[in-house]
Amino acid sequence: MVFLLALAALLWWVFGTLNDKGQLEWALWKPFFTGTEAWTTYIWPGLQNTLKAAVLAVIIALPLGAVLGIARLSDHAWVRVPAGIVVEFFRAIPVLVLMIFGLALFAEYTDVSSDDRPLYAVVTGLVLYNASVLAEIVRAGILSLPKGQSEAAMAIGLRKNQLMRLVLLPQAVTAMLPAIVSQLVVIVKDTALGGAVLTFPELLASANTMSGYYGANVIASFTVVAVLFIALNFALTSFASWLEARLRRSKRGTGAVLGVEDVDDINAAEVGGPHKNDGV
Repeated sequence: MVFLLALAALLWWVFGTLNDKGQLEWALWKPFFTGTEAWTTYIWPGLQNTLKAAVLAVIIALPLGAVLGIARLSDHAWVRVPAGIVVEFFRAIPVLVLMIFGLALFAEYTDVSSDDRPLYAVVTGLVLYNASVLAEIVRAGILSLPKGQSEAAMAIGLRKNQLMRLVLLPQAVTAMLPAIVSQLVVIVKDTALGGAVLTFPELLASANTMSGYYGANVIASFTVVAVLFIALNFALTSFASWLEARLRRSKRGTGAVLGVEDVDDINAAEVGGPHKNDGV
């Protein structure tokens, strides 16, 4: 109750301050509720670029992170050690620094046009950083499984790659899913770094241009962009929750319950003797 009262007081103070500064005037919010110019000219193109960079980064980072995470569990040092060095190196560097280095590398050593370099740099930075983080998530998810799973699989003659592919990974996916989705949300939000530093025309960068065009309605523009980010990430987490619940339901046992007579029949068949209810 104390927290709710404090939150209500804070919201009331923010509302009053914005009202006193004239930031709640209809003229500042009108472009987003009347007409489509603000949406088609600024918001939608920025949202498209945000989704493009995020989707490309996810498509590349997920399999790369899975490979690096599995490689860190290898029994061979020549596989395990280099994978660990790569993961720890890129996990320790801020993603913004990786983006800046990527922009410089694409400008110096490739023929990528100046218009496409920001996108390439943003995706490169996101992939290198988030693949290393996802590798640790994969490794932790596999190690969280009981050792009996591996021992049982090896006891029936499965090889190491079969153990990983058929036994460990399918079970670890459900455990890893919340952490993986949290990292995907980070990828979506980190695309804004490219707009702030690399002039990548994503959703947040469009708010700056938009607020200048519509008479410095900074609060209104950034509020709309924030709501879009919240809706996008909420949709992503909601889908992940639904998928996790579906995966857990699909792994539940669906076998029939045996009655006493069924158990007696099985026992009699195993020992080769008559059923105890046959009167013998």
